[in-house]
Amino acid sequence: MSRTIGVLAAEHIAAGAVEDNSLRGEIQLHVESLVDMPSSDIINNIAKLIEKVRGGSTITAVGVGIPGIIKNGTVEESPNLFQLKGREMSASIADLLAKEGCNVPVTILNDADALAAGIAAKLGHLDRMIRVWWLGGGVGFGRYPRAEGVWEGGHMVVTLDSKEHFCQCGGAGHVEGIMGERAMRLRFLDLEPEEVFEQAAEGDLRCSTFVKLWHRALAAATATTVHLDGPGKIFISGPSSRFVQVGLLDMYLHEMVKMSPLQGTSFEIVSTSDETAVIGAGLSALR
Repeated sequence: MSRTIGVLAAEHIAAGAVEDNSLRGEIQLHVESLVDMPSSDIINNIAKLIEKVRGGSTITAVGVGIPGIIKNGTVEESPNLFQLKGREMSASIADLLAKEGCNVPVTILNDADALAAGIAAKLGHLDRMIRVWWLGGGVGFGRYPRAEGVWEGGHMVVTLDSKEHFCQCGGAGHVEGIMGERAMRLRFLDLEPEEVFEQAAEGDLRCSTFVKLWHRALAAATATTVHLDGPGKIFISGPSSRFVQVGLLDMYLHEMVKMSPLQGTSFEIVSTSDETAVIGAGLSALR
């Protein structure tokens, strides 16, 4: 089987060898935060970690998952790693690898798409469509198989309230501006996200009202994907997935999707790790 290397470069860098849609060997990490790291250092550290994983062995391709809008190997926009905007990541990484004698194609894809592909591989669902919401500091939407388009699902507009402007991209009414942990901290300057949900469970009106809004936002964004892409299983992952009340989410989604051919969507919370996205990036490099 062809061996590839998958990389996730989001909050930190993780890389591993992928063969037969599964990980071979251990994940290698560069744990320094990428948030304030210069773009040239990010690219160099990705290349170094790829070489560490490769260890002189033969590989056929490299896949790198990065948050943002990716087109033809270039990061057109990345609100969470703004310093990568405009960088030709595919060519830059490939050039560094070539200097080490590794001449292989480098595929750049959205990190949530890499996660979706990894979930498909782990569940043996490579023959069907997989959609996943990643909930954390921001909100990512991943789809497998990848399709043409931007697919920045975390920036779907779910409210027309102009006061909802907490999204890191600066846009108003976005699902990330409600659900992202960064946005929650801006909204509740005196509380951490977990405290908001704890106090909601204890009956605090401000927090419980927000928790309903939080779930409605995810239901609205999901309803949009259902109206565009059809019904099916929707996976939810990431640090904030622990806050999801599936029953409440199901109820709100049912209020929003009424046409009978579009019924039948269900949610499943899945525990994922760097390994899942690394596998997805690696197998996406061959597709």
